[in-house]
Amino acid sequence: MAESQQLKDVGATHEDDSKKTRDVIFVGTKPIMTYVTATLTQLSTQPFVTIKARGQRITQAVDVSQMIVKRMNTVGYKIKDVRIASDSLQSQDGKTRNVSTIEIDITKA
Repeated sequence: MAESQQLKDVGATHEDDSKKTRDVIFVGTKPIMTYVTATLTQLSTQPFVTIKARGQRITQAVDVSQMIVKRMNTVGYKIKDVRIASDSLQSQDGKTRNVSTIEIDITKA
């Protein structure tokens, strides 16, 4: 049992090193407030958080970031960086499609 606990601790340390104190929230089909709450929870322990989305969920990611920045203005969160890109994905019918992606970095001011 001690070995399994030790392996978990090593894995957690390796995971923290690869993240470099940066956490990512992937926006999907859940309600917006779920992502707002998750982002605020991560911001309480991390220096900044990245909100990622692709395709039709980009608007929802922007809404999440704006709710944090505008409605939590007394706390002092701000948007540090926004990255927009495009990924090529293989669709179910075998065609290659381009899907837009966005990454929004939010930090404490």
